[in-house]
Amino acid sequence: MAKFELKLPKMGESVAEATITTWLKEVGDTIELDDAVVEIATDKVDSEVPSEVEGVLIEKLFEVDDVVQVGQAIAIIETEGEGVVDSVVEEVTTSQEAPKEAVEIETQIEEATEVVGTTTDFSESSKFYSPLVKNIATAEDISLNELESISGTGKDGRVTKNDILQFVEDRKNGKIVAKPVKEEVQVKAVPVKKKEVSKVTPVVASGEDEIIEMTRMGKLIAHHMVESIQKSAHVQSFIEADVTNIWNWRKKIKADFMKREGENLTFTPIFMEAVAKALKDFPMMNISISGDTIIKKKNINLGMAAALPDGNLIVPVIKNADQLNLVGMTKAVNDLANRARNNALKPDDIQGGTYTVTNVGTFGSIMGTPIINQPQVGILALGAIRKVPAVIETPDGDFIGIRYKMFLSHSYDHRVVNGALGGQFVQRVQEYLEAWDVNREF
Repeated sequence: MAKFELKLPKMGESVAEATITTWLKEVGDTIELDDAVVEIATDKVDSEVPSEVEGVLIEKLFEVDDVVQVGQAIAIIETEGEGVVDSVVEEVTTSQEAPKEAVEIETQIEEATEVVGTTTDFSESSKFYSPLVKNIATAEDISLNELESISGTGKDGRVTKNDILQFVEDRKNGKIVAKPVKEEVQVKAVPVKKKEVSKVTPVVASGEDEIIEMTRMGKLIAHHMVESIQKSAHVQSFIEADVTNIWNWRKKIKADFMKREGENLTFTPIFMEAVAKALKDFPMMNISISGDTIIKKKNINLGMAAALPDGNLIVPVIKNADQLNLVGMTKAVNDLANRARNNALKPDDIQGGTYTVTNVGTFGSIMGTPIINQPQVGILALGAIRKVPAVIETPDGDFIGIRYKMFLSHSYDHRVVNGALGGQFVQRVQEYLEAWDVNREF
């Protein structure tokens, strides 16, 4: 019998690791070729790792919530034939980087996981900590406050094993003074009491209430939204656009478009085309902030808020959107929307966005105040298209007519985008939409 290492596949140039979320196969299960063995998560994208061979799962090398690097073996599958398993990719040793006490600390981890009543309640934190980091924190009596004070060197500031071991060494050497638990309670007795009242009150439930735990995706979205509000100075500008020409043009050609291109022409690619043109006109909307510096983006990569099967939203990205004609934009929009609905997006599909568009009109909203998708500086909400009475100006005078109109709601970061730029940008989008050529070929 031979043994095959199932490794975490490469998921895009910008993705170096993933978190194990669910094992779909158990030790002893028979696995067919292309069977999904495990579910993984990278930021917002959930995906599956299929088997490249047929055989029997004989070993799982990681547990749920473990973080795995691309290329690391995550499971061993026994197959027909002869051969031996390649050396399993283990966690990178840290003998040169980790503190001297690393080995001693790790021998305490298993014992620490059995301690009852003295472990830290990590659920109080919005940050992600791997099981290894949690166990070290428990073994070393590191409080949640201390843990959150550690500057992580991992991806997105995540605290790694080396980070927490270095913290332990610094504390033992007197570089960090650990606060005794009793002293902490005495000093914070009064404010903690007040906090407990505010925290406990919202979660009190009667016997008829249903307690629903937030999903992993829900927690991520909540964290990103709060972080964006805290980071950016949100300001909004609103403008109404007359899209009657677009409405009539699409109605006239959508059947021919479907026949020729095999794609359903929605309003979204039309609006995306206008936004991409406006970003070329106002490149200072196509930027991001890094500390006290501004990064002016060369490419126009449009994020497009799309619905997932569980009702959450995700933002896949149309790369180089300004270089696409309407047919190309339609194909890109439909492809990303379909894969989002089927949970088939890849990690690279949601990377690199420079500006985001969200269609709140899908749910009947006429306008909205969207939250900026960090590290971008602007996001445009498209309101519902409404048939309304309006004043129409003609050479023969003004008269009342029925028009198709919608509101464009532009949220932007007032740290770097002033009111003039924010207003001019959304006005330019309006101008492109209202100047739509009804005789245009697709």
